[in-house]
Amino acid sequence: MLAVWYDLQGPAEQVLQFANLPTPEPGAGEVRVRVTRSGINPGDTKKRRGWLGSSMPFPRVIPHSDGAGVVDKVGAGVDSARIGERVWVFGAQSYRAFGTAAQFTVVPAGQAVALPETVGDDVGACLGIPGITAHRAVFGDGPVRGSTVLVHGVLGGVGSLAAQLAAWGGATVIGTVRTRADSQAAHRRGIEQVVALDGPDPAREIRNRAQGGVDRIVEVAFSDNVDLDAAVAKNNTVITAYGTSEDRPSFPFWPMLFDNITIRLLGSDDFPAEAKEQAATDLTAAAGGGALSIAIDEPLPLDQAARAHDLVDRGTRARILLAIPD
Repeated sequence: MLAVWYDLQGPAEQVLQFANLPTPEPGAGEVRVRVTRSGINPGDTKKRRGWLGSSMPFPRVIPHSDGAGVVDKVGAGVDSARIGERVWVFGAQSYRAFGTAAQFTVVPAGQAVALPETVGDDVGACLGIPGITAHRAVFGDGPVRGSTVLVHGVLGGVGSLAAQLAAWGGATVIGTVRTRADSQAAHRRGIEQVVALDGPDPAREIRNRAQGGVDRIVEVAFSDNVDLDAAVAKNNTVITAYGTSEDRPSFPFWPMLFDNITIRLLGSDDFPAEAKEQAATDLTAAAGGGALSIAIDEPLPLDQAARAHDLVDRGTRARILLAIPD
């Protein structure tokens, strides 16, 4: 099969290789997916770069955990009726060596989720890491119907899905963007209430929209926003954080203590299995019902994986995919 891989960490153009590798076989409880789209996330490029001193987890890595395609073979214990099923894939390279940047990938059967006819492969390939992280951020502490959810970074991959999932779950959503110039882009993405963090008093603006404070906060930059979060939280608010600018952030302990604030940190590879299963179910339902809209660039060919990685590293707002050849 054609695949992209790396045997050493480093810059994409120096370490990513493109050629043929042996086609994998599914083991017991696994399915093999003929990949049509491979989704790239910042975590994939960080692994390749050796971010935070990480080392090679395996001698050879085919990158990318997310993807979409068709089940073409099943292992022992898996219903053969799944052969020919369109699926979206998550966790393909989570604690595993070979991900979706190849014509075929093998995953546990539960990590290949049936894709509704109304959902294209491009969207399916974008649901994995950002979708499951967004779902955990929104629903990890229970339903949100009737709540007010503040989502930072609504133009980002996780933030955009978190805002849409919160609305799908019956919450009132307030989204933030970095600059006032970004507000219209957020409105075009369907976010009705948008607050720019470079405004004169974003805390006041948020509290004007959420009398008494917000119930949940989805946080992409904990160290940057924690004072703002403390100012708009109310008693028993939950802050779910999946990113930070500083490795050891400080926060206003006493005000947050008296408000009984919960800080939940999110590492998507290690969410409980039942949380991933529920996320997969809900994401599929929301996508199938037309509740999710994702900004996606034109997919690049598999042999342009290095260019795709560089686009992700530069912080593009649209999702970057690889189109896998037949």
